[in-house]
Amino acid sequence: MSPFEHLMPDSVDAALEGLGRAPAARAEGARFLAGGTNLLDLMKADLTRPTRLVDVHRLPLQAIQATPDGGLQLGALATNAATAAHPLVRDRYPLLAAALLAGASPQIRNMATNGGNLLQRTRCAYFYDAQLPCNKRRPGSGCPAREGLARSHAILGASDQCVATHPSDFCVALRALDATVHVQSARGSRSIPMADFHRLPGDRPDLDTELQPDELITHLSLPPAPAGFARHATYLKLRERASYAFALVSVAAALDLDGDGRIRQARIALGGVAHKPWRLPEAEALLQGREPGPDAFGEAAARLLQGAQACGAPGIDNAFKLPMAHRAVVRALSLATDGELTNTGPLAGLATAAARREDA
Repeated sequence: MSPFEHLMPDSVDAALEGLGRAPAARAEGARFLAGGTNLLDLMKADLTRPTRLVDVHRLPLQAIQATPDGGLQLGALATNAATAAHPLVRDRYPLLAAALLAGASPQIRNMATNGGNLLQRTRCAYFYDAQLPCNKRRPGSGCPAREGLARSHAILGASDQCVATHPSDFCVALRALDATVHVQSARGSRSIPMADFHRLPGDRPDLDTELQPDELITHLSLPPAPAGFARHATYLKLRERASYAFALVSVAAALDLDGDGRIRQARIALGGVAHKPWRLPEAEALLQGREPGPDAFGEAAARLLQGAQACGAPGIDNAFKLPMAHRAVVRALSLATDGELTNTGPLAGLATAAARREDA
């Protein structure tokens, strides 16, 4: 690990000033440090070499609180564990708690922050091998992943430059719930819809997000969710082992049903299939007014996956992801209809609490 300067400011203004003291090399020269669960790994692997870390642990950005419109505000420095356990999150957005608890290990969730979760980099093995070319590390150097081992790689939204996937579970649920990311810099503050926060690779796969190098994530906000989402939501995660593995395919699904049991509103977001959480409102619109069932869910899945393409060498490609993703969408929507919050079971109590309240 290369030597670096370590600052610990106690206010947002001081943090922004600390970052700004290295304007000439800001993108690589100075970085914010929160939980460090990804950044420190990248530094130890010599994949990034910041010369200054602005440690933001002391900043007052941990609060989780209701907003006047009935939504929720999540502090950027609230840990993933604290967010998943918060009563307001479990009560209003159990889908978000389920997604958080599907990710990482308890130890990592105790360290990882909400803001940092949004910024974690791809887990593509070619990206993490500094001896191999990688357009995401060094634009123009090449992408051996396209013709190599591609089990974890993208089937949607990829480019000739990059087929990496975004690894977060949290972000898939945030995308389904229409979250907004709020950031601040010395130039002022702005809000970025979750739909626009992460980028598709195009010809700049080195840029994961629309966050500028001098901007600090301060909090996330969630709009009020339809009442049915607390009862009819699922986070389904398919992975190569039962614990602590990134998703091959994941689905965040939520349904709002009317008095006749027909679908009033639906949300479907996919993880593990693209450079960003993948959502298509046209696919969700196909479910409006329909009775829940395999036929309607299959049509939505087909529309959501339209244009999906496999990549990789024969025998080690990711063609299996195409039928897997289709079946996962159908299964997630079926689980959501039945009020099953996960495909693993340990969070059943969350769904039960929402159901009890609705039935009362």
